Amino acid sequence: MNTDKRKLTIQILSIIGFLITIKLAMIYYVANYEKYALSSFCTINDFVDCDGAAQTIVAQVFGIPLAYWGMFFYITVFFMTIVDKLKNIRFLKFLEVFKNPASYITFLGTLAFIISMVLAGFSVWKIHKLCILCVITYVLDFIIAIVSASSFKEYFVNFKTTFIDFIDGIKKYPKTFVVLLITSVAFLTVSEVTNVFTPHIKKIKERREIARMKENPYKINGNVLGNEKGDVVIHLYSDFVCPLCYINNIMLHKMVQEYSNILVIHHNFPFDTACNPELNFSMHPGACRMALAALAAEKQGNYWGMSSQLYENRPYDKETMDEILDKLGLDKDRFYKDMSSEEVQLKLKNEIKKTNLELGLDSTPTMYINGEKKVGVFSYSELRKLLESHGAKRRK
Repeated sequence: MNTDKRKLTIQILSIIGFLITIKLAMIYYVANYEKYALSSFCTINDFVDCDGAAQTIVAQVFGIPLAYWGMFFYITVFFMTIVDKLKNIRFLKFLEVFKNPASYITFLGTLAFIISMVLAGFSVWKIHKLCILCVITYVLDFIIAIVSASSFKEYFVNFKTTFIDFIDGIKKYPKTFVVLLITSVAFLTVSEVTNVFTPHIKKIKERREIARMKENPYKINGNVLGNEKGDVVIHLYSDFVCPLCYINNIMLHKMVQEYSNILVIHHNFPFDTACNPELNFSMHPGACRMALAALAAEKQGNYWGMSSQLYENRPYDKETMDEILDKLGLDKDRFYKDMSSEEVQLKLKNEIKKTNLELGLDSTPTMYINGEKKVGVFSYSELRKLLESHGAKRRK
């Protein structure tokens, strides 16, 4: 294949790749920001799932979606195929630093392919999602790298040529290189820190940061969480074995310390057939026993202290429960007596009955904030914004 044919082939491949990455960028946006959007055409099942892959944290690097990186790559490759013509223009004379454009294409194509293989590994073995359109771009990257070299020997020679060209370019235009380097580092730093291109990633990071906490650093003891006379009232329906409820619990404890007029009222809704008759199977075995433990601790004035301990330790055995009771300073004999009492068991039964029949809830955590229903866990910044919209006031 002569030089002109290779160049034309690379241009066609880069245009195809660019169009595919535009589609991937659209899928990324819809999957993450259009709540009620239909699935994309390349979401076929749980594994072959472009939408699912786009919603993971690995679908971006330095706060920039991989689709955007792909578009930049294909634009750069196409640019390299016409750089010889562009550098003849007077104000673009600096492009003469690209003495061997084909070597850059070989290097960039190979680098893109290697990165693609790493991403493919993450997709298959880490997130268990495969994006078909992404796989097509992986193949395109490899073909571009191969076509750019006229022979197998030249393929490897091009790597050395790229390095020499790059160093010569830096020597000739050192100030330009420094400015571009500083600008690039600053841009990537800002995009990573602010997540301006991926605002949902910031929310994921916030939730992950809290999920990693082994205990609630904001925990409050007593039977009241927040201001008993607060006018921003949150009715929380939760399950002590639910992982998302654990995150939500920490955020609510932190929230009442930052805001002066919030009151959180907890309602037990365990996904356990031992006490919840509406379930077909137990999603969270042991949740009923933990709900009874919270209600028994309430009779000794420490419902919320026990709640945090239940979320953190999930006491399935008496030994672990005894350790919690010692930590909270509760009377063990009274606690176990209350836990098995008709009064406490009836209270839990009525809570579940009301939740099932009157509200018809089917997931936790669910919150009613001044009557407004919210399902699932939010990032801390989202929850703060939501509560402030209902009139939550920061402590002075």
